[in-house]
Amino acid sequence: MKSATAVLTSAAVGATMLAAGTLSAKADVACTGTVCWHVKERHVYPPDARVVIHDDSWRWRPDEKYEWREHEGRGYWRENKWIEW
Repeated sequence: MKSATAVLTSAAVGATMLAAGTLSAKADVACTGTVCWHVKERHVYPPDARVVIHDDSWRWRPDEKYEWREHEGRGYWRENKWIEW
């Protein structure tokens, strides 16, 4: 009986850790023009940056042309340059 309880407890702990890891991996999508990247936090961008924040589940339509440009840190893309702030 002890081994069945240990197995069930281990399974519950493993499932909880997996769920917590999945939740922390969520990242919203930020776009400026047709360039998008993932963000871990929703910042208040300067108005002239023209950044639009979408939920993690957002996808562009097949008839739209966007591109991904990932970058670490806080900032946004302007033309081909990463602007940190």
